[in-house]
Parts: sequence; C-alpha cells; structure tokens
Amino acid sequence: QVQLVESGGGLVQAGGSLRLSCAASGVTVGNDAMAWFRQAPGKEREFVAAKDYTTRASYCAASVQDRTIVSRDNAKNTLYLQMGALNPEDTAVYYCAAAASKVQVRNIYYTQSYDYWGQGTQVTVSS
Repeated sequence: QVQLVESGGGLVQAGGSLRLSCAASGVTVGNDAMAWFRQAPGKEREFVAAKDYTTRASYCAASVQDRTIVSRDNAKNTLYLQMGALNPEDTAVYYCAAAASKVQVRNIYYTQSYDYWGQGTQVTVSS
C-alpha cells in the first residue's frame, strides 16, 4: 500500500521560507517521478515542482523556479520542497504526488500523470 505523508506546513510571514517533506512508503522515491502540487481556495490544483529519477532532472513552475528547490533523500525515501521569498499568493494546500510508472517529461506537469497523492499540508503566508 502506497502512502505519502507531507509535513512542514504552517504559518509563514511574507518573505520567509518553507521546507516541506514527503515521506513515502510502499513506493520507492528513486523509481519514478514525484512532484509537488498546490491548491489555493477556489482554484485548481497546480504544478509546483517535480523530480525525474531517470534523468535526475528537476522541474519547477515558472512562477516559483527562481526560489524553489526540489530534492530527495533516497536513504529516507523522502522528497523535499524548499521555497523562499514567500508571498501571500503562495498560500495553499501543498500536495505530494508519485507516479506508478514512467512519466514522460512533457507530462510531468499534469495531475493526471500521478497515481498516488498525500493528504496535503497547509501553508499560509501572512503579509
């Protein structure tokens, strides 16, 4: 049984930073693509960042790419998201996602490419 458990969310002041963790069980972090998405109230879930384990490449949304790092710890089977220069527009529930099979790079940005999802962790950025 695959489980993804996010942690690290909370209340952050504008200009601050966050580090989210996604602990995976039942799926090996190093096998296929894993990603972070976020969903703000009244909005669709949107791509934030992803890690492709075949190429070791990282992908970030244009809105966050200059201030975001996505990384993994294979020994801990954990995916991380570090984001700085936070602003109120970053307020959302952040979700970790994992694919059950290979995801082509052109599809790495879409929720439909991922089979497993965590419960989400709330990040609130105050102005």
